[in-house]
Formats: sequence, C-alpha cells, structure tokens
Amino acid sequence: MHVTITGGTGFIGTRLAERCVERGDTVIALGQKNTSAESANLARLEDAGVDVRMGSVTDSAAVERAVAGSDVVFHLAAAMHEMNVPDGHYHEVNIEGTRNVLAVSARAGIRRVVHGSTIGVYGITHGRVDETTPCVPTNIYGRTKLEAERVVLEAAERVPLVVVRIPEIYGPGDRRLLKMFRGLRRGRFPMVGRGRNLHPLLFVDDLIDGLWQAAESDAVVGEVVLFAGPTAITTTEMVRTVAESVGVKGPRFRLPMWPFLLVGTVLEKTLRPMGIQPPLHTRRLDFFRKGFEVSADKARRLLGFEPHVSFRDGAKATADWYRSQGLLT
Repeated sequence: MHVTITGGTGFIGTRLAERCVERGDTVIALGQKNTSAESANLARLEDAGVDVRMGSVTDSAAVERAVAGSDVVFHLAAAMHEMNVPDGHYHEVNIEGTRNVLAVSARAGIRRVVHGSTIGVYGITHGRVDETTPCVPTNIYGRTKLEAERVVLEAAERVPLVVVRIPEIYGPGDRRLLKMFRGLRRGRFPMVGRGRNLHPLLFVDDLIDGLWQAAESDAVVGEVVLFAGPTAITTTEMVRTVAESVGVKGPRFRLPMWPFLLVGTVLEKTLRPMGIQPPLHTRRLDFFRKGFEVSADKARRLLGFEPHVSFRDGAKATADWYRSQGLLT
C-alpha cells in the first residue's frame, strides 16, 4: 500500500512506519521534531527509508502534500502531554487538525482513514468498558479527543473511516515509561496509592497488527473499536514486572495519594497559565489512580484481532531496547 502517517515522528507513528516499510509499503510520515525523542525518531525513520515531511495537521497544504496518492491515512497526530500550553492548542490540533485531515482525505479519494483515539475518553472509571460505555473525559486531552471522534464519525459519508480507541501502549521506542524503568533501576521510583488500579497494556507491535486490520477490513467502516492487551494488570503487578526486567526488586513502601494530588493541583493552576510545564500535575497521577479493564471483543469479532505479547515478554523487550540505547544508566 501507499501509506500516510500523521504523528509520524511519535512513538507509535515511528514504529508503524518502520513495520510498513518492512512489509513493502511506501510510507510518508508527517511529523514534527519539537522534542529530543521526536528528533531521535526522525533519524530512525530516515535510516529506514521513510519519506518524512515536517509539518502540522493544522496546515492544509502540508496535509495535502503528505496524503497525495495514498491509499490509507493513519491519523495519529495529537496534542497529548503538553501542560504548558493553553486549552486552545488542544482544540486546534486534536479537533481542527482532525477536521483538516478528513477534508483533505475526502478530496484526495483516500480509501481508508484510521483515526487513532484513546481510552482517555472514558475518564476515570472502574470495571470493564467497551464501545458502548458512556464517555466522561476529565481533562482537556480526553475532551478534545472525544470531540474529534464525533468529527470523524460525522465525515463517514465522505470518506471510509474507522475510529480506534488505543489503550496504554509500550514497547521498544517508547519514552513515556522510561521514567519508570529508569527509576526502578536506580531505586528511585515511588509507589503512590494502593496500586490496585488496572492497566490494559498493549505491546506496540500488537497494536500495529490491529491498525493494519482496521485499514484493510470493510467490517469496521464507520465504527468505533477498542484494542487491548492480553490481560489487564494492576499497577503493583506492572511495577513488579518492570523491576524484574531491569534486574532489581520493586519498591517496598507506598506513599499516600492525597499529598501528591494537592501539590499537583496547585502547581498546575499556578504554572500552566504562565506557560510553564508543571513538574507534577494531576494527569501524571492518573497512572496510579485511573484504571479499568478494556473489552476487545468487538475488535476480535470483526477483525480477528488477537494480541500475542504478554506484559512480561514486552517489558523485557522494552528494557533490552532501553539498554541498547544507553537509557537505563
């Protein structure tokens, strides 16, 4: 296929582009290099022979150039972790950027748009969720991603598309969990709260298999589907497994949640309006308090989606990659 990937210099976009090249696809990655991780990913993509275009999904001309001649657009670009920007930035990228990608894709006659959404649209909940579970997002990221889903589904008559809600993704190339791996390796990772919240972790290559299935199957056109890993695990189990992968014992002590929530709230309200990234904020604490089990029954039924990598094996592969990059020292 001829593939365009927005958010191409992100973790998922980079790995998707590499695997597309491996199977013989022609790939254009539209991305940016605002961080050291994105710059490193850019070098990886260029080494893999990917045609990388620098630009934003809010730029119609850049999107038009990137999707010209493509069969499939994987729309993964999003404002996600930035806490030093106004809410308008999230609206511009996540909602208007998505609207822009859809409009350009419709004009270009794209065969399929796979829109990457997030389980963040559910907010803080418990129990088992599926595509019918009410969405009550609790932060600007989740709210704008949910609105972007609505924009996508409203465009279903103009372009064949599918919305994929993505859970917590990890694997070689991921920088989000690096702090945990490195912190545990150094004996400096605090356990906050009771550690009983669940994480529906999915290995990056299992996700990519699902994205390909979503791009190729007519059964999910116009649908929302959820992906999830083999088994949801608690924070305690996750930390214990990561500690094992880096050759140490897990933390022995737990810290209460409330002081961190208080400090995070104060820092967020004080620093964010000044354009300063808070060192601690409430979304960062979601790791220790937000959690639920995700049902991938619909994806399994319609796509044959089946994750294969256990968290133990995936954590080992991730730790090995961090070592190879000199990131655990």
